[in-house]
Amino acid sequence: MPEQPPPKRFPDRDEIAAVRAEAEPLEAGAEAEATRRIAGRAMARRGMGKLVFLDVVDRSGRIQVICDVAVTGELDVHVGDVVGVAGRPAKSRRGEPSVLAESVDVLSRNTQPLPDTFHGLTDVELRYRKRYLDLLMNEETRDVFITRARVITAVRRALDEEGFVEVETPVLQPRYGGAFARPFVTHHNELDADLYLRIATELYLKRLIVGGLERVYEIGKDFRNEGVSFKHNPEFTMLEWYEAYADYGDTMARIERLVERVAREVRGTTVVSFRGHEIDLAGPWERIRFVGALERHELWTRDPAELRAWLTERGVDTDADKDWTQLVDHAFSHFVEPGLIQPTIVHDYPVELSPFARPTDEDPTLTERFEYFAGGMELGNAFTEINEAAMQQARFEQQSEQVEGERGDPDYVEALSYGMPPTGGLGFGIDRFVMLLTGKESIRDVVLFPALRAVRD
Repeated sequence: MPEQPPPKRFPDRDEIAAVRAEAEPLEAGAEAEATRRIAGRAMARRGMGKLVFLDVVDRSGRIQVICDVAVTGELDVHVGDVVGVAGRPAKSRRGEPSVLAESVDVLSRNTQPLPDTFHGLTDVELRYRKRYLDLLMNEETRDVFITRARVITAVRRALDEEGFVEVETPVLQPRYGGAFARPFVTHHNELDADLYLRIATELYLKRLIVGGLERVYEIGKDFRNEGVSFKHNPEFTMLEWYEAYADYGDTMARIERLVERVAREVRGTTVVSFRGHEIDLAGPWERIRFVGALERHELWTRDPAELRAWLTERGVDTDADKDWTQLVDHAFSHFVEPGLIQPTIVHDYPVELSPFARPTDEDPTLTERFEYFAGGMELGNAFTEINEAAMQQARFEQQSEQVEGERGDPDYVEALSYGMPPTGGLGFGIDRFVMLLTGKESIRDVVLFPALRAVRD
């Protein structure tokens, strides 16, 4: 007789964590009356006479299953098989929360040897390349990605409650903009046109502010054809929001509230451990002007030759920095950013670094822009947006004179000509925030399928 195919469904399943909680208060050797149904992967098998013990794991946890073969029949269960179990919650004689099995069905057969089930999957490269094995073997990894999902849910809930509307904007764009970055390019055959994977959602979202939606946000993937590091992946998840009738001061307060709320909701505390530091994400955060931050390191000057000399004296290779804009950004990222461990808002950036930010009232060479940092890395960027078409066009023209400056976008400038309310906008790096909340030191640990070099045969 051919082997029967496994069942195609296992209905009315209980999560293992709930069944374990039901078994916890029982006395050793006692059992509950009600039958429960659990399903998961058999991660261990032990025999003791006519008893077989399975450790069964689902995403909520692990529980011991006690199988009396006089009841269940002989078990053809291998380590790694997916099984469905019906039985009663119980406490073993040794006090272990368990399920006394009445039936055990193999739902899916594992035909591959699993990594060491005691130590888990420890090869870092293999964990990234075969994330399914990492998730299968390492409870900590499952916790990280469940936490990530809860972060995104909490962010959405907070913004929805504040009257923001979640929207979707194009991933394939005829012009890329909204950041300094190198794009990925592809070709649309039917339209005979090059298109770019978006590097930011900014310019489309602000078109919606012109259109009267007033408070909008998007959580989605952006793509940048650049380097990979502990905090960079070619595709990454960003939150961007835009709020009419607000400025960067309002936006500072809102991001402080959002981060604190999400941390409390997801982790139960605002204090996290990251790269050997205890970091408190609760507001209010420290604030410092961009110029002041560089002055602390005696690195503020608008003379490119002088700044290059100062950096060279301190051992910084500036060969790739072609103008003052790149030099000052290099100085900030090298000397200031790594020291911003506790949450810090750095504000009033030079106009050359801020193509979409409104000038400050006091100094037209500076802008109402801020970036915010924690754990020595940037979490996001925000502006009081330019809402005048002529000023935005002038900024695009200014940028065209800079190396790798922001590209122009005539349609966006035309949209502004219809009138955009005063607006505060912000970008927030979801991946880096999850790194902070989970204590993971590499973005690859919080992205399910990170970009990796191809394996050479």
